[in-house]
Amino acid sequence: MQNNIYMMAEIGQAHEGSLGLAHSYIDALASSGVDAIKFQVHIAEAESSIHEPFRTDFSYNDLSRMDYWKRMEFSEEEWAGLKAHCEQKNLDFVASPFSISAVGLLESIGVSRIKIGSGEMSNLLLLSSAAKLATEMTLSSGMSSLAELDSAIAAVRGKCKLSLLQCTSSYPTGPHQWGLNVIPLLKDRFQIPIGFSDHSGDIYACLAAAATGAEILEFHVTFDQRMFGPDSTSSINIDQVKQLVKGVRQIETAMKFPVDKADSSEYAMLKTTFGKSLAVNNDLDRGHILTLYDLEAKKPAGYGVSATHFETVVGRQLQRNLPKWSFLNFSDLL
Repeated sequence: MQNNIYMMAEIGQAHEGSLGLAHSYIDALASSGVDAIKFQVHIAEAESSIHEPFRTDFSYNDLSRMDYWKRMEFSEEEWAGLKAHCEQKNLDFVASPFSISAVGLLESIGVSRIKIGSGEMSNLLLLSSAAKLATEMTLSSGMSSLAELDSAIAAVRGKCKLSLLQCTSSYPTGPHQWGLNVIPLLKDRFQIPIGFSDHSGDIYACLAAAATGAEILEFHVTFDQRMFGPDSTSSINIDQVKQLVKGVRQIETAMKFPVDKADSSEYAMLKTTFGKSLAVNNDLDRGHILTLYDLEAKKPAGYGVSATHFETVVGRQLQRNLPKWSFLNFSDLL
Protein backbone atom coordinates (compact mmCIF):
# COMPACT_ATOMS: atom_id res chain seq x y z
CA MET A 1 0.00 0.00 0.00
CA GLN A 2 0.98 3.65 -0.39
CA ASN A 3 2.11 6.08 2.27
CA ASN A 4 -1.14 8.02 1.83
CA ILE A 5 -4.52 6.62 2.78
CA TYR A 6 -5.38 4.15 0.01
CA MET A 7 -8.87 4.86 -1.35
CA MET A 8 -10.74 2.08 -3.08
CA ALA A 9 -14.09 2.68 -4.80
CA GLU A 10 -16.14 -0.50 -4.88
CA ILE A 11 -18.36 -0.86 -7.93
CA GLY A 12 -19.42 -4.31 -6.81
CA GLN A 13 -22.65 -5.14 -8.63
CA ALA A 14 -23.61 -1.51 -9.31
CA HIS A 15 -23.04 -2.25 -13.01
CA GLU A 16 -26.10 -4.57 -12.90
CA GLY A 17 -24.45 -6.96 -15.33
CA SER A 18 -23.97 -4.29 -17.99
CA LEU A 19 -20.45 -4.18 -19.41
CA GLY A 20 -21.04 -0.68 -20.73
CA LEU A 21 -22.15 0.55 -17.32
CA ALA A 22 -19.11 -1.07 -15.70
CA HIS A 23 -16.83 0.84 -18.07
CA SER A 24 -18.82 4.02 -17.42
CA TYR A 25 -18.02 3.76 -13.72
CA ILE A 26 -14.30 3.62 -14.54
CA ASP A 27 -14.57 6.76 -16.67
CA ALA A 28 -16.59 8.58 -14.01
CA LEU A 29 -14.18 7.70 -11.20
CA ALA A 30 -11.00 8.42 -13.17
CA SER A 31 -11.01 12.09 -12.16
CA SER A 32 -12.27 11.57 -8.60
CA GLY A 33 -8.87 11.08 -6.97
CA VAL A 34 -9.36 7.49 -5.81
CA ASP A 35 -6.44 5.06 -6.03
CA ALA A 36 -8.32 1.95 -7.07
CA ILE A 37 -11.56 0.53 -8.39
CA LYS A 38 -12.78 -2.76 -7.00
CA PHE A 39 -15.00 -5.24 -8.78
CA GLN A 40 -16.57 -8.48 -7.56
CA VAL A 41 -15.96 -11.51 -9.75
CA HIS A 42 -18.86 -13.92 -9.65
CA ILE A 43 -19.10 -17.28 -11.39
CA ALA A 44 -22.56 -18.39 -10.38
CA GLU A 45 -22.29 -22.16 -10.69
CA ALA A 46 -18.96 -22.23 -8.86
CA GLU A 47 -20.01 -20.13 -5.88
CA SER A 48 -23.75 -20.58 -5.46
CA SER A 49 -26.72 -22.94 -5.77
CA ILE A 50 -30.47 -22.69 -6.13
CA HIS A 51 -30.70 -22.94 -2.34
CA GLU A 52 -28.97 -19.58 -1.65
CA PRO A 53 -31.46 -17.00 -0.32
CA PHE A 54 -31.38 -13.30 -1.19
CA ARG A 55 -29.61 -11.11 1.37
CA THR A 56 -32.19 -8.40 0.71
CA ASP A 57 -35.39 -8.57 -1.29
CA PHE A 58 -34.72 -6.15 -4.14
CA SER A 59 -34.85 -7.94 -7.47
CA TYR A 60 -37.68 -7.63 -9.95
CA ASN A 61 -36.09 -9.85 -12.58
CA ASP A 62 -34.10 -12.60 -10.82
CA LEU A 63 -35.98 -15.68 -9.65
CA SER A 64 -33.12 -16.78 -7.37
CA ARG A 65 -29.88 -15.44 -5.95
CA MET A 66 -28.02 -17.78 -8.25
CA ASP A 67 -29.83 -16.23 -11.22
CA TYR A 68 -28.70 -12.85 -9.97
CA TRP A 69 -25.05 -13.92 -9.76
CA LYS A 70 -25.36 -15.34 -13.26
CA ARG A 71 -26.50 -11.93 -14.48
CA MET A 72 -23.45 -10.34 -12.80
CA GLU A 73 -20.95 -12.48 -14.74
CA PHE A 74 -18.52 -11.19 -17.37
CA SER A 75 -16.34 -13.31 -19.61
CA GLU A 76 -12.58 -13.55 -19.15
CA GLU A 77 -12.12 -11.28 -22.16
CA GLU A 78 -14.54 -8.72 -20.72
CA TRP A 79 -12.75 -8.74 -17.36
CA ALA A 80 -9.43 -8.24 -19.16
CA GLY A 81 -10.94 -5.22 -20.89
CA LEU A 82 -12.12 -3.73 -17.60
CA LYS A 83 -8.69 -4.24 -16.06
CA ALA A 84 -7.01 -2.61 -19.08
CA HIS A 85 -9.41 0.34 -18.87
CA CYS A 86 -8.52 0.89 -15.20
CA GLU A 87 -4.82 0.80 -15.99
CA GLN A 88 -5.33 3.25 -18.85
CA LYS A 89 -6.91 5.65 -16.32
CA ASN A 90 -4.04 5.08 -13.82
CA LEU A 91 -6.32 3.26 -11.42
CA ASP A 92 -5.44 0.03 -9.64
CA PHE A 93 -7.75 -2.84 -10.55
CA VAL A 94 -8.74 -4.74 -7.41
CA ALA A 95 -11.00 -7.78 -7.50
CA SER A 96 -12.92 -9.89 -5.01
CA PRO A 97 -13.21 -13.53 -6.07
CA PHE A 98 -15.99 -15.66 -4.60
CA SER A 99 -14.84 -19.04 -5.86
CA ILE A 100 -11.70 -20.92 -6.78
CA SER A 101 -12.84 -20.63 -10.38
CA ALA A 102 -12.91 -16.84 -10.01
CA VAL A 103 -9.36 -16.94 -8.61
CA GLY A 104 -8.33 -18.87 -11.71
CA LEU A 105 -9.96 -16.28 -13.96
CA LEU A 106 -8.10 -13.48 -12.18
CA GLU A 107 -4.83 -15.35 -12.55
CA SER A 108 -5.49 -15.69 -16.30
CA ILE A 109 -5.84 -11.92 -16.75
CA GLY A 110 -2.92 -11.02 -14.49
CA VAL A 111 -4.68 -9.61 -11.43
CA SER A 112 -2.50 -9.47 -8.31
CA ARG A 113 -4.48 -7.19 -5.96
CA ILE A 114 -7.14 -9.25 -4.22
CA LYS A 115 -9.85 -8.32 -1.71
CA ILE A 116 -11.58 -11.06 0.25
CA GLY A 117 -15.12 -10.20 1.32
CA SER A 118 -16.46 -10.58 4.84
CA GLY A 119 -18.49 -13.67 4.01
CA GLU A 120 -15.41 -15.57 2.82
CA MET A 121 -13.18 -15.23 5.88
CA SER A 122 -13.89 -18.77 7.07
CA ASN A 123 -13.41 -20.13 3.55
CA LEU A 124 -9.79 -21.15 4.05
CA LEU A 125 -9.84 -22.96 0.71
CA LEU A 126 -10.49 -19.66 -1.08
CA LEU A 127 -8.08 -17.74 1.15
CA SER A 128 -5.25 -20.16 0.48
CA SER A 129 -5.90 -20.17 -3.26
CA ALA A 130 -6.07 -16.36 -3.44
CA ALA A 131 -2.91 -15.95 -1.36
CA LYS A 132 -0.93 -17.94 -3.93
CA LEU A 133 -2.02 -15.51 -6.64
CA ALA A 134 -1.95 -12.19 -4.77
CA THR A 135 0.95 -9.86 -4.24
CA GLU A 136 -1.36 -7.79 -2.00
CA MET A 137 -4.46 -9.16 -0.29
CA THR A 138 -6.98 -7.25 1.79
CA LEU A 139 -9.32 -9.07 4.16
CA SER A 140 -12.60 -7.76 5.56
CA SER A 141 -13.63 -8.36 9.16
CA GLY A 142 -17.39 -7.75 8.82
CA MET A 143 -18.76 -11.11 9.95
CA SER A 144 -15.78 -12.37 11.93
CA SER A 145 -14.88 -12.53 15.60
CA LEU A 146 -11.30 -11.82 16.65
CA ALA A 147 -10.69 -15.55 16.99
CA GLU A 148 -11.93 -16.15 13.45
CA LEU A 149 -9.71 -13.33 12.19
CA ASP A 150 -6.76 -14.95 13.97
CA SER A 151 -7.38 -18.15 12.02
CA ALA A 152 -7.84 -16.44 8.66
CA ILE A 153 -4.72 -14.31 8.97
CA ALA A 154 -2.66 -17.23 10.24
CA ALA A 155 -3.67 -19.18 7.11
CA VAL A 156 -2.23 -16.57 4.72
CA ARG A 157 0.36 -14.58 6.69
CA GLY A 158 3.73 -14.60 4.96
CA LYS A 159 2.33 -15.59 1.57
CA CYS A 160 1.62 -12.04 0.36
CA LYS A 161 1.27 -8.49 1.68
CA LEU A 162 -1.73 -8.44 3.99
CA SER A 163 -4.10 -5.73 5.15
CA LEU A 164 -7.36 -5.90 7.07
CA LEU A 165 -10.49 -3.73 7.06
CA GLN A 166 -12.79 -3.01 9.96
CA CYS A 167 -16.24 -3.60 8.55
CA THR A 168 -19.81 -3.99 9.78
CA SER A 169 -21.98 -6.17 7.57
CA SER A 170 -25.13 -4.08 7.82
CA TYR A 171 -26.66 -2.28 4.84
CA PRO A 172 -26.72 0.65 5.27
CA THR A 173 -24.53 0.89 8.39
CA GLY A 174 -25.63 3.38 11.09
CA PRO A 175 -23.14 5.46 13.12
CA HIS A 176 -23.66 3.22 16.14
CA GLN A 177 -22.36 0.31 14.04
CA TRP A 178 -19.22 1.84 12.48
CA GLY A 179 -16.89 0.31 15.09
CA LEU A 180 -14.18 2.94 14.82
CA ASN A 181 -12.77 1.70 18.13
CA VAL A 182 -11.82 -1.55 16.41
CA ILE A 183 -9.29 0.13 14.09
CA PRO A 184 -6.56 0.66 16.74
CA LEU A 185 -7.42 -2.71 18.29
CA LEU A 186 -6.74 -4.51 14.99
CA LYS A 187 -3.55 -2.51 14.43
CA ASP A 188 -2.21 -3.62 17.77
CA ARG A 189 -3.33 -7.23 17.38
CA PHE A 190 -2.14 -8.00 13.86
CA GLN A 191 0.62 -5.46 13.14
CA ILE A 192 -0.47 -5.04 9.49
CA PRO A 193 -2.11 -2.10 7.68
CA ILE A 194 -5.65 -1.62 8.95
CA GLY A 195 -8.42 0.14 7.08
CA PHE A 196 -12.16 0.62 7.00
CA SER A 197 -14.83 -0.80 4.69
CA ASP A 198 -17.95 1.34 4.60
CA HIS A 199 -21.60 0.62 3.79
CA SER A 200 -23.12 3.73 5.39
CA GLY A 201 -24.32 5.47 2.23
CA ASP A 202 -22.57 8.75 3.09
CA ILE A 203 -19.04 10.17 3.43
CA TYR A 204 -18.95 10.69 7.20
CA ALA A 205 -17.93 7.20 8.29
CA CYS A 206 -14.85 7.16 6.05
CA LEU A 207 -13.86 10.66 7.17
CA ALA A 208 -14.12 9.53 10.80
CA ALA A 209 -12.13 6.38 10.02
CA ALA A 210 -9.41 8.43 8.35
CA ALA A 211 -9.11 10.55 11.50
CA THR A 212 -9.04 7.37 13.62
CA GLY A 213 -6.00 6.03 11.78
CA ALA A 214 -7.39 3.95 8.92
CA GLU A 215 -4.75 3.38 6.24
CA ILE A 216 -7.18 2.05 3.61
CA LEU A 217 -10.73 3.13 2.82
CA GLU A 218 -13.17 1.05 0.80
CA PHE A 219 -16.64 2.34 -0.04
CA HIS A 220 -19.42 1.36 -2.42
CA VAL A 221 -20.24 3.75 -5.27
CA THR A 222 -23.27 4.28 -7.48
CA PHE A 223 -24.40 6.83 -10.01
CA ASP A 224 -27.54 7.42 -7.94
CA GLN A 225 -28.75 5.89 -4.68
CA ARG A 226 -32.18 5.38 -6.24
CA MET A 227 -30.76 2.89 -8.74
CA PHE A 228 -31.86 -0.74 -8.77
CA GLY A 229 -29.62 -3.11 -6.82
CA PRO A 230 -28.89 -4.48 -3.35
CA ASP A 231 -26.16 -1.98 -2.43
CA SER A 232 -27.52 1.33 -3.79
CA THR A 233 -28.65 2.72 -0.44
CA SER A 234 -25.33 1.71 1.11
CA SER A 235 -23.29 3.51 -1.56
CA ILE A 236 -22.14 7.07 -2.22
CA ASN A 237 -22.54 8.77 -5.58
CA ILE A 238 -19.73 9.92 -7.85
CA ASP A 239 -19.90 13.57 -6.72
CA GLN A 240 -19.67 12.45 -3.10
CA VAL A 241 -16.55 10.45 -3.96
CA LYS A 242 -14.81 13.68 -4.94
CA GLN A 243 -15.90 15.31 -1.66
CA LEU A 244 -14.68 12.30 0.29
CA VAL A 245 -11.28 12.27 -1.41
CA LYS A 246 -10.82 15.99 -0.71
CA GLY A 247 -11.72 15.54 2.94
CA VAL A 248 -9.52 12.48 3.43
CA ARG A 249 -6.50 14.15 1.83
CA GLN A 250 -6.88 17.09 4.19
CA ILE A 251 -7.23 14.79 7.19
CA GLU A 252 -4.12 12.80 6.27
CA THR A 253 -2.16 16.06 5.90
CA ALA A 254 -3.35 17.12 9.35
CA MET A 255 -2.33 13.76 10.79
CA LYS A 256 1.17 14.14 9.36
CA PHE A 257 1.68 17.56 10.95
CA PRO A 258 0.91 17.37 14.68
CA VAL A 259 0.81 20.72 16.48
CA ASP A 260 3.17 21.21 19.43
CA LYS A 261 1.19 23.22 21.95
CA ALA A 262 4.27 23.45 24.19
CA ASP A 263 5.87 25.82 21.68
CA SER A 264 4.05 28.96 20.50
CA SER A 265 7.09 30.80 19.10
CA GLU A 266 5.67 30.86 15.58
CA TYR A 267 2.90 33.13 16.87
CA ALA A 268 5.23 35.78 18.32
CA MET A 269 4.21 38.46 15.82
CA LEU A 270 0.50 37.65 16.15
CA LYS A 271 0.77 37.63 19.93
CA THR A 272 2.17 41.17 19.75
CA THR A 273 -0.58 42.28 17.37
CA PHE A 274 -3.39 40.77 19.41
CA GLY A 275 -1.71 41.19 22.79
CA LYS A 276 -2.79 43.89 25.23
CA SER A 277 -0.95 46.65 27.11
CA LEU A 278 -2.29 48.32 30.24
CA ALA A 279 -3.87 51.78 29.87
CA VAL A 280 -5.85 54.10 32.14
CA ASN A 281 -9.58 54.59 31.55
CA ASN A 282 -9.82 58.13 33.03
CA ASP A 283 -7.74 61.30 33.32
CA LEU A 284 -5.58 60.61 36.36
CA ASP A 285 -3.46 63.09 38.31
CA ARG A 286 0.05 62.76 39.66
CA GLY A 287 -0.08 61.07 43.09
CA HIS A 288 -3.18 58.99 42.28
CA ILE A 289 -3.12 55.51 43.78
CA LEU A 290 -4.06 53.03 41.05
CA THR A 291 -6.96 50.64 41.57
CA LEU A 292 -8.26 47.82 39.41
CA TYR A 293 -11.07 50.12 38.26
CA ASP A 294 -8.62 52.58 36.72
CA LEU A 295 -7.28 50.05 34.22
CA GLU A 296 -8.04 49.01 30.68
CA ALA A 297 -6.16 46.62 28.33
CA LYS A 298 -5.52 47.87 24.77
CA LYS A 299 -3.84 46.52 21.65
CA PRO A 300 -1.06 46.06 20.78
CA ALA A 301 1.33 44.50 23.24
CA GLY A 302 4.59 46.27 24.02
CA TYR A 303 3.25 49.83 24.50
CA GLY A 304 2.64 49.51 28.19
CA VAL A 305 2.82 47.06 31.07
CA SER A 306 1.54 43.68 29.86
CA ALA A 307 -2.05 43.02 30.81
CA THR A 308 -0.77 39.72 32.20
CA HIS A 309 0.94 41.67 35.00
CA PHE A 310 -1.91 44.00 35.96
CA GLU A 311 -1.61 43.05 39.64
CA THR A 312 1.89 44.58 39.82
CA VAL A 313 0.56 48.12 39.25
CA VAL A 314 -2.51 48.04 41.51
CA GLY A 315 -1.75 50.11 44.63
CA ARG A 316 1.15 51.96 42.97
CA GLN A 317 1.27 55.77 42.85
CA LEU A 318 1.46 57.83 39.64
CA GLN A 319 4.44 60.12 39.34
CA ARG A 320 2.91 62.16 36.45
CA ASN A 321 -0.48 63.09 35.07
CA LEU A 322 -1.93 60.58 32.61
CA PRO A 323 -4.68 61.50 30.12
CA LYS A 324 -7.56 59.04 29.60
CA TRP A 325 -6.62 56.01 27.45
CA SER A 326 -2.88 56.60 27.88
CA PHE A 327 -0.75 53.46 27.97
CA LEU A 328 0.63 52.77 31.44
CA ASN A 329 4.35 51.98 31.87
CA PHE A 330 6.41 51.29 34.96
CA SER A 331 8.19 54.60 34.32
CA ASP A 332 4.88 56.35 35.10
CA LEU A 333 4.91 54.90 38.63
CA LEU A 334 6.70 55.76 41.82
